[in-house]
Amino acid sequence: MPRLLLASASPARRATLRAAGIEPLVAVSSVDEDAVLAQARERYVDADGRLDPADAVLVLAQAKAHDVAAHLPDALADADDLVVLGCDSMLELDGEVLGKPRDADDAVARWRSMRGRAGTLHTGHWVVDLREVDDDAPEPRPGSLGAGRGAVLGATSSTVVHFADVSDDEIAAYVATGEPLAVAGAFTIDGLGGPFVERVEGDHHGVVGLSLPLLRSLLLQIDLPLPTLWTP
Repeated sequence: MPRLLLASASPARRATLRAAGIEPLVAVSSVDEDAVLAQARERYVDADGRLDPADAVLVLAQAKAHDVAAHLPDALADADDLVVLGCDSMLELDGEVLGKPRDADDAVARWRSMRGRAGTLHTGHWVVDLREVDDDAPEPRPGSLGAGRGAVLGATSSTVVHFADVSDDEIAAYVATGEPLAVAGAFTIDGLGGPFVERVEGDHHGVVGLSLPLLRSLLLQIDLPLPTLWTP
């Protein structure tokens, strides 16, 4: 049975997979995100000379997935049943890309600019199929990449997030919990920040950091139906 190796330390992503019936393996990449983005900006920029946020998260997800695939933990070095998934998330507000806040003051400033407004949460997903090729396996279905064969593919999930018009006291209390300091955009939808998100337009799983519908679509492209990964 294939196993999913999550190239992320995010508890929210792991919890999302578990709630969907998948118990992932976890290995954290050693990617220098700033360096990856700097290289990407030299190659992929739009007419305004910037790296599109939806592309930025995909580039980072790709780098993380390939780094983990190339440096498997010793316990998995000989595994022939792995599919690696890398993810990365950023919030876009007024064309500015917001990752994790630098410190508490930055988180407070973020929330004061976000409250009562809407931003777009982009989450990049990248899959590296490390399964061994089965010569006796049926021919892949039309339009798919086939199982194994080192296939790589990815896509970005983008969801519009509408924030409540929270007070300064609410912002201070939320930042004091420490939760906003550890997540892209300085908010969660599945934790203490949930009450401060009024609604979303798109897949709410993507806001948590891993879009299950998008993952299903990517896995189908490598002939891996998502239920195949369900934990017995």
